Amino acid sequence: MPLHAVLFDLDGTLVDSVPDLAYAVNAMRVDLGMSPLREDVIATYVGKGVENLVHRALAASMDEATEHERFPEALASFRHAYHMINGEKTRIFDGVIEGLQAMRAQGLKLAVVTNKAAEFTGPLLKNLGLHAFFDVIVSGDTVERKKPDPLPMLYACEQLGVAPADALVIGDSMNDASSGRAAGCTVLLVPYGYNEGRDIRSIEADGIVASIKEAAEWTASRTASAASGSEPLPLTMH
Repeated sequence: MPLHAVLFDLDGTLVDSVPDLAYAVNAMRVDLGMSPLREDVIATYVGKGVENLVHRALAASMDEATEHERFPEALASFRHAYHMINGEKTRIFDGVIEGLQAMRAQGLKLAVVTNKAAEFTGPLLKNLGLHAFFDVIVSGDTVERKKPDPLPMLYACEQLGVAPADALVIGDSMNDASSGRAAGCTVLLVPYGYNEGRDIRSIEADGIVASIKEAAEWTASRTASAASGSEPLPLTMH
């Protein structure tokens, strides 16, 4: 079956936002009288939204359920710092622009589905010049539940007017794979993201692509194979 839409994760898939997130986390920790954390440690805390990131950063632990009496103060401090820095140190991963351009040229509808709050998602995409590529943006607070729940993917498909079976999810983590699979989408993963510090090869998906540009080559092959009845390009397990 040909694909009609591609749903992208944002942080760790399209952009490397850890430098900005780490700055805001450490500004928050210093504001609360705590010592800064290493950027690579903070990177493992990314993926389940702002609240979980702040919980983990307060505890300096992956345990997102840890409660901290200063959480409201910490969340306000983080939000203030992140609003100030959002997009300044974030970079677009290699192959993203070329891949997005190629997918648009193929007639695919594109969406971002992220656990990042809307107050940060829109400004970041606009600051980086990516906003115009996407028909739909689903942020972490757009619907009632975040990834790994399938609801954000289902909502994106509904807004795009496509069936989940005709959509491809591209992400960098278990959250993306679980959400996409539960929604009934094809799932590709990139190996350069965050995935909370775990090996991406341990996650069940339809394949791993080295870049968004390579993903676009695969979607073009799948469309051509659907038209001719041949097999699409094999997916390389990087």
